[in-house]
Amino acid sequence: MSRVYNFSAGPAVLPEEVLVQAASEMLDYQGCGMSVMEMSHRSKPFAQIIETAEADLRELMQIPDNYQVLFLQGGATQQFAAIPMNLMQNKVADYIVSGSWSKKAFKEAKLYGDARCIVSSEDENFSYVPDVANLSFSPDADYVYICQNETIYGTRYPQLPDTGDIPLVTDVSSMFLSEPMNVSDFGLIYGGAQKNIGPAGVTIVIIRDDLVREEVLPFTPSIMRYTTQVAAKSLSNTPPAYGIYICGLVFKWLKEQGGLAAMAQRNEKKAALLYDFLDQSKLFSGTARKEDRSLMNVPFVTGSDELDALFVAEAKTRGLESLKGHRSVGGMRASIYNAMPLAGVEALVQFMDEFEKAHTK
Repeated sequence: MSRVYNFSAGPAVLPEEVLVQAASEMLDYQGCGMSVMEMSHRSKPFAQIIETAEADLRELMQIPDNYQVLFLQGGATQQFAAIPMNLMQNKVADYIVSGSWSKKAFKEAKLYGDARCIVSSEDENFSYVPDVANLSFSPDADYVYICQNETIYGTRYPQLPDTGDIPLVTDVSSMFLSEPMNVSDFGLIYGGAQKNIGPAGVTIVIIRDDLVREEVLPFTPSIMRYTTQVAAKSLSNTPPAYGIYICGLVFKWLKEQGGLAAMAQRNEKKAALLYDFLDQSKLFSGTARKEDRSLMNVPFVTGSDELDALFVAEAKTRGLESLKGHRSVGGMRASIYNAMPLAGVEALVQFMDEFEKAHTK
């Protein structure tokens, strides 16, 4: 069976070259006589895997020396709790709510302190990103929180809030490594790997040294303390070892592609192809405000639930998989992450054009 074009929002498409290499090393990793899936996380081969992965990630993102890199378990959702537990010294935090994931993070943070929603775009079903140009932040806030790319609604911050001396925390799960970013703009960057980097099970946290504190909320589990994980170099307990190995292969692949600037150019080209079609279409329309559109997740609708369902079903017969929109919003969604080739987006647009001609007068 030939491979399909997989538009899933996560777990999502991985580079074919990475999968081929992983398959070739499944039974015997570089002469070890065993799979990475079997080896001890305390072994020298795995130490080299995780250390190389960190070094390559630091190179790709130009991560300054005063930031720690952690490869953790628990998914990005666990960080909804870990962040306030570790950072809420004043028990105050400001949240900008731009979609389902930032809303869930805000709800979780309220369990641990005075989390304040200072602005939200829920009034228009999260179809836009709130204006952050002139926001006032709580002077005693321990941090300001954003989800920089909302997977479900297909929005992305066109600019970052200026938080001054207050650390900015960002969830970048669905845009991780899709474009360059200035790490120094943030106190903490985190995201699940399963959308744009690797398999489900790995969460990457990039945290500034001054935020790795012994003074955390007293009930914070040891395993969720950043001090614990930094001291153990992500090996406090058995890490998601095989997932980290795959992430490391993806980092190598990204470097071979020319790095994050080159990926941004590719991603902009793919997104423009799809958005240009949507903007001229007589049947399909995008759901996110133009200036806030994501390069990674493109939700769209026909205006008819029946046609939406038919489109998804017929697309599947064409090898265009996982185009059904999130259950909370319906319609369709094409996630066009780094590993989605331009040919996949071209095939999708061609099918959309054929479907439109068949279902419009």
